[in-house]
Amino acid sequence: MLRLGRHAFGDDDALMMAIVNRTPDSFFDKGATWAEDAAFERVRLVASQGAEIVDIGGIKAAPGAEIGASEEKARVVDFVARVREEFPALVISVDTWRAEVGDAACAAGADLLNDAWGGADPELVDVAAAHGAAIVCTHTGGVTPRTRPYRIEYDDVVRAAIDDTLGYAQRALDAGVAKESIVIDPAHDFGKNTFHSLEITRRLGEMVATGWPVLVSLSNKDFVGETLDLPVGERLLGTLAATTVCAMAGARIYRVHQVPETRQTVDMAWTIAGRRRPKRAIRGLQ
Repeated sequence: MLRLGRHAFGDDDALMMAIVNRTPDSFFDKGATWAEDAAFERVRLVASQGAEIVDIGGIKAAPGAEIGASEEKARVVDFVARVREEFPALVISVDTWRAEVGDAACAAGADLLNDAWGGADPELVDVAAAHGAAIVCTHTGGVTPRTRPYRIEYDDVVRAAIDDTLGYAQRALDAGVAKESIVIDPAHDFGKNTFHSLEITRRLGEMVATGWPVLVSLSNKDFVGETLDLPVGERLLGTLAATTVCAMAGARIYRVHQVPETRQTVDMAWTIAGRRRPKRAIRGLQ
């Protein structure tokens, strides 16, 4: 069983985590959901499309203007409370590495803390434990939040990702986070060049084999763009190809911009892999 705050899922559930950016400068939507009402319409849309999780972020990952904890909270906390009230069945994730922000967000109704920066704030696990929230443990190679990787080298990037995420998971367990509420994420692009992210994708089964549920965030990432030499707005097909590989390997959660396309891709791959039955199968039977 996978427990994300107040919500539980079976081992045969593949989950869509829809991205909702409360930022004016996000790399994909260019601030389309910066305004609160626009962000709320995005939540309504992805919920209607079947997303189980919304991942609300108040700071873009790339370098840019400094955003302090107070401003980050202003962008996400009241919004979390609004989403919680209207969508009680939706898992609310908050994309933050700051314990202070995570604490306020969980108090407002968040179920999951998505730490994209590999435990940069060691107190985040304590916040998750105190609120009974779930946590995503990522691998970033130790880079500083909101910096781009530069000539990072690994003897074995998959081994590093496994060791670091399992170490982070153990810290979460030691802090009191429930085992069924811990997810690991190799963090494509974060602390990695394109070759690293491609190898992580190719060998994702090794992370799945650890027994921890694996989240992948592939949507429109630079490793897709560089592989195909395509700009951000033209990376959907490449994203779905990478998604298929990760789905065949058994990734459980998919952090995405495009929900229906990813859902169909994952459902098809999981069915081919024998983890899911077809919705109907009458051909040759009647």
